[in-house]
Amino acid sequence: MASQRKVIITCAVTGAIHTPSMSPHLPVTPEEIADAAIGAAEAGAAIVHLHARNPENGQPDQTPEAFAKFLPVIKQRSNCVVNITTGGAPTMSIEERVRPAATFQPEVASLNLGSMNFGLFGMLDRFKDLKHQWERDYLGNKDIIFRNTFGQIEHILTTCGPNGTKFEFECYDTAHLYNLKYFFDRGLVQAPLFIQTVFGLQGGIGAHPDDVMHMKRTADRLFGDQYRWSVLGAGRNQMNIAAMAAAMGGNVRVGLEDSLWDGPGKLAETNAAQVRRVRAIIEGLGLAVASPDEAREILALKGGDKVAF
Repeated sequence: MASQRKVIITCAVTGAIHTPSMSPHLPVTPEEIADAAIGAAEAGAAIVHLHARNPENGQPDQTPEAFAKFLPVIKQRSNCVVNITTGGAPTMSIEERVRPAATFQPEVASLNLGSMNFGLFGMLDRFKDLKHQWERDYLGNKDIIFRNTFGQIEHILTTCGPNGTKFEFECYDTAHLYNLKYFFDRGLVQAPLFIQTVFGLQGGIGAHPDDVMHMKRTADRLFGDQYRWSVLGAGRNQMNIAAMAAAMGGNVRVGLEDSLWDGPGKLAETNAAQVRRVRAIIEGLGLAVASPDEAREILALKGGDKVAF
């Protein structure tokens, strides 16, 4: 992979995996999501990755109306790059998932590169006091298939790509890199590719250092200098994998979507706390953190003035 001088920190502030009963600090309302994103940016995140939630019960909400309540606030108060999910929640249809990114035309949208079993049920062993029935039903479902077929991936590419939106390609296993190569070879995606390799989720590749090395070696072989690498470690793997990737020339993603913790047994009180922790790791390695405009240059983004919010 081509060398770069600055490390891009992405912060995924709420997501659709963790539920509000798990932590009082998980952003749920539009105001909380906006404040979390802005706080993460002020702490050093160049990119904020965004989902929306029902403010009453915290359930994932993929309607454009839900995103409209916080996107303009973030844009007005921060220069950060906004990344809108097209993953939504694994129980949603592809039409539902793509609507916010299609509507608001962000600089970056996430894009999952393959179907997979999606197992959240292990969380029920750790979080037994759930306030809402939807949380128990959602987490306990052992039959979730996160569907991302070739046709669905192409639908997202052809819906959002013409708007100038680039993609954070989320790859949960080796086959997902090969799926991306298929679309790259056919000209449906262009370099530089922003590849987010995801480790430690039940149903995807593990979080062993050998898994990280295997994904990077595969991406290097498939894409050479045509991509920029980032990592996402789930749960307790978050900082270990971030440190490993930063030392290897990669970028990092943190945030309460990926982990609720800020050290062993300590809930992260803010997304910014995780950003500050990973920034300290990066700077401790003698590296520098990318600003939003530097991230735009590294990833060849269209600019914050060309979005539709």
